[in-house]
Amino acid sequence: MITKSIPLKVFFIGLIFGYSIISTGQEHDIELWTTPPNAIENKDYQAEFRLNNKGVATGIRKVTQPSLKVFLAKNDNTKTTPAVIICPGGGYQHLSHIKEGEKVAEWLNSIGISAFVLKYRLPSDKIMINKTIGSLQDAQEAMRTVRRQSKAWHINPNKIGVMGFSAGGHLAATLSTHYKDSIYSHDNTSARPDFSILIYPVISMKDDITHQGSRTNLLGENPSPKLINQYSNEDQVTPNTPPTFLIHATNDQSVPVENSINYYLALKENNVHVEMHIYANGGHGFGLGTTGTNVNWPKACEAWLKAQMRNSQP
Repeated sequence: MITKSIPLKVFFIGLIFGYSIISTGQEHDIELWTTPPNAIENKDYQAEFRLNNKGVATGIRKVTQPSLKVFLAKNDNTKTTPAVIICPGGGYQHLSHIKEGEKVAEWLNSIGISAFVLKYRLPSDKIMINKTIGSLQDAQEAMRTVRRQSKAWHINPNKIGVMGFSAGGHLAATLSTHYKDSIYSHDNTSARPDFSILIYPVISMKDDITHQGSRTNLLGENPSPKLINQYSNEDQVTPNTPPTFLIHATNDQSVPVENSINYYLALKENNVHVEMHIYANGGHGFGLGTTGTNVNWPKACEAWLKAQMRNSQP
């Protein structure tokens, strides 16, 4: 785990000796796999960390060992809580695991929801047999892991959602539309999210509206029309796609707002419950909302989540 209170060199020692650093609270890391599926062993491919001007790690790239960082909401253990698996963004090139991960998990805890920050493998031919499915394998297994452990964590197995930012939003939407894809050997635990929350998400891989960097990293330089369609999630929606909450800014210059709009229309056409908030300003990558008109989106999301919890299975 990376926090401002732990020197980075201590974190590296933890990696070298193969243990997870556990905080004094209920936060800890668990690895998803003993040996990840679809993997190519490459000892020269090692995790790298992005540092801010204070030397604190704010991002990670070259992930080879996927994991979940567990943030359990305070609970007297007489009732269960909902849970959300968070997929940080970063263009399928790195993970903004603090701003779009741990900070979001802390907010979810503050409203009584347990959270899990997913450190997923980023697409790479250097460590994957098929780089288009590696991230989705990790997302599916993350959902199955939380469901399997729901009793131990006092989580309602029927109220486990997925949340994603930017390219992490694409992964969350892909999980929401491809949860039945059999892409590794697994048990019968469902990988379907009960709801999804997509924040300035990449949805489409189509030329006119995709985020080119995310598409290239995931699908390669010259993907086939079939592959583009497969990962254009607006074309993969069915009536069984989970209820969805969407946030985007009109002036997003990185991921066009049409990504969210087209996904909204596809959900509406399939009679899937959906709510979308489009803000005039905010650009891209605003996280929990610090600038422009997007600053209040967490309140809208909290209200939507409470309504979802009332209307879903007990």
